[in-house]
Order: sequence, then C-alpha cells, then structure tokens
Amino acid sequence: MVTTDPNTTDLDLPAPYRPHPRFAAAFAACPLIAILRGIEPGEAREHGRALYDAGFRVIEVPLNSPAPFESIAAIRTALPHDAIVGAGTVLRPELVGTLAGAGGELVVMPHADAAVIRAAKAAGLACTPGVATPTEAFAALAAGADALKMFPAEQLGAHVVKAWRAVVPKRVPIVPVGGVSPENMQPFLAAGADGFGLGSALYRPGQGPDETAVRARAFADGLRAAREGVAR
Repeated sequence: MVTTDPNTTDLDLPAPYRPHPRFAAAFAACPLIAILRGIEPGEAREHGRALYDAGFRVIEVPLNSPAPFESIAAIRTALPHDAIVGAGTVLRPELVGTLAGAGGELVVMPHADAAVIRAAKAAGLACTPGVATPTEAFAALAAGADALKMFPAEQLGAHVVKAWRAVVPKRVPIVPVGGVSPENMQPFLAAGADGFGLGSALYRPGQGPDETAVRARAFADGLRAAREGVAR
C-alpha cells in the first residue's frame, strides 16, 4: 500500500519543486513584495531602507523604470543580506544576466514566458511569473517558477485563488498582484493566497521615503489584521 504524502513529494507537480532558498526565507519573513515602478536611482536607497524598516524583505524595481539596474544595485547595497532585491517586468531572457550583475536575485514577470523562467533559474535567481489560468500556472512550475504571481488580481478575484488551491500544492506560493490594498487582503488569504505584490497603493513616482514608510506600515498592519481575521 502506498503511503507517500503528496504534500512532501513532487508527484503532484509537473517538475521537481525546488524554491530559491533566499527568496523563500525572505518571503516567509514578510510575504509582501514591494513594487517600486518609476523610482529614480538617486532616491532608491532611501525608499529601500524605509521598506526594510517597515518589515519588508522583498523589493522589485520594474524594468520600465528610469535606469532600473542602477536602482536595484543601490537598494541591494543599502539593505542587509536577509532582503532580496530584483526586477519586475522582465520580458526577455537576456535581461537576466544584467540583473544578476546588478546584484538582483529575483525575476518578476507579468507573463509566464518559459524562456525567461529557465534563464532565471539557470542563473541561480528566483522567478515569480505572472499567471492567470491553471494552465499557465503549471507550465510556469514546469519551467521552474518559485511562486505564482496571480495577475491581475482585481480582475480574477479571491474566488479564483480558491479554485486554484484545489490543484496547486500548498507549498507553492500564490501571490495576488494588482489592486491590492491594506483593506482587501483577508478574502484572498482566506481563499489560500500566501502573500501580495504591492504597486501604486504602496509607491507612486515622486512620493518621498517618509510617505513610503507610512504606506508600508499600513500594509504590514493590514496583513496582520487580515491574518487575524482568517484565524478567527
């Protein structure tokens, strides 16, 4: 009689699931991913510190920001080793090497291009591709994805997380991105989400680091309250 626990094997995945250990540790410490779209290199360091002080441990700078690799390098050098810094909106595999050269360790994408995922994993980086269907989710996992970015979350909704959780193993993080606020996290957590990517509700181009700190603390408080609400 087979007694293997599917929660501890790869029988229910299309490929062996081996998450990036530093990303996994940072995400476990705080499952809120800060998205600093539009940030300038000269201000990146202070915003990174504000986020870290608020408890954030995962920060991404989308590549459609001004001089994004400079900002990534600045944030990386400003923060302790337990933070992980990376790039968002990574659309081509050849950008992975440039990111690694800037000290980035995380590739985030709006789509699930297997070539980009494989390039990230070959370079020893974590990768969180954007997916909107179970087909995309399992194809991304087959290519080596570390977590699944459910995008756009405001269009898909918490009920989609619940449906996905029936087939996506619990150890694979599902991370809704898009339209997330401190007030609307609880339904997603209750449905089986593990964390969130935070965009314009956390950071908008031109805001100061003090405002980033205030918004970051509001999200940290919102996550805490949402978890307590789910636990009740």
